Amino acid sequence: VQLQASGGGLVQAGGSLRLSCTASGRTFSSFAMGWFRQAPGKEREFVAAISWSGGRTSYADSVKGRFTISRDNAKNTLYLQMNSLKPEDTALYYCAADAIFNRLVAGTGGYWGQGTQVTVSS
Repeated sequence: VQLQASGGGLVQAGGSLRLSCTASGRTFSSFAMGWFRQAPGKEREFVAAISWSGGRTSYADSVKGRFTISRDNAKNTLYLQMNSLKPEDTALYYCAADAIFNRLVAGTGGYWGQGTQVTVSS
């Protein structure tokens, strides 16, 4: 499956952004989907994941209550609504997919898109 992330940009602290990830190539609805991020000089970290049906979600503690992951299987699109953004949320955000939810969350998923940059100014 091919993944294309978009929606990044520059926003002030406290602001909001919505990232999108469009999938093509295989059956989108059969994959768990997720978001990861990598800040300069830091390792890539898990942000959020959602099961193929949308019935199960998982979030990193650092984004709980501020970010919401969702998906529209009819549009083959994954979303990440980011509210109350903080400067420490600045990173390159990647979308990922895997048939196994836990494998995706562990960061060993099979499919990765290119990143979209999110920059939060203080």
